[in-house]
Amino acid sequence: MQLKINGEMVTVPDSVQHISDLVEHFKLEKRVLMIEHNESILEKDHHPQTELKDGDKIEIVQFVGGG
Repeated sequence: MQLKINGEMVTVPDSVQHISDLVEHFKLEKRVLMIEHNESILEKDHHPQTELKDGDKIEIVQFVGGG
């Protein structure tokens, strides 16, 4: 499946069916994230049931600490 992630076309395996699968695929489970799916911000609780389709637009923002 092809997804547009942070402005770039990315091919992900067929096993990536939901937003939670995408987070796991990129090994981001332990990070503080904000994910936008087709221009809608998702609550973390909605990641497991939000299905991905070919051509979906995803924005992933990671928050990092520091000063």
